[in-house]
Amino acid sequence: MAADTKVISTDKACPEQAKACIANLEAILKEAHPGATLKNIVKCVVFITDMADFAEVNKGYEEAFGSHRPARSCIAVKQLPKGVPVEIEAVAVI
Repeated sequence: MAADTKVISTDKACPEQAKACIANLEAILKEAHPGATLKNIVKCVVFITDMADFAEVNKGYEEAFGSHRPARSCIAVKQLPKGVPVEIEAVAVI
């Protein structure tokens, strides 16, 4: 499944970008296994290009996941593919 190609126009990571990443994860889960939800995610790795954006990314992350809190790591990287400021990788148990 292709990721949503909608681009949020900003150079900085923001809550909307984190929520868009998580919406893509949710769509991939549902396609892989009907009935799967974000609650099946047990671990996330959040990559951001500027650790100063952590609070904004975290806000979107928390809004998207609601009360579900999978284990998480956050790593600052020099650059991400396609110039995006945030990327989220997830492991789910189905």
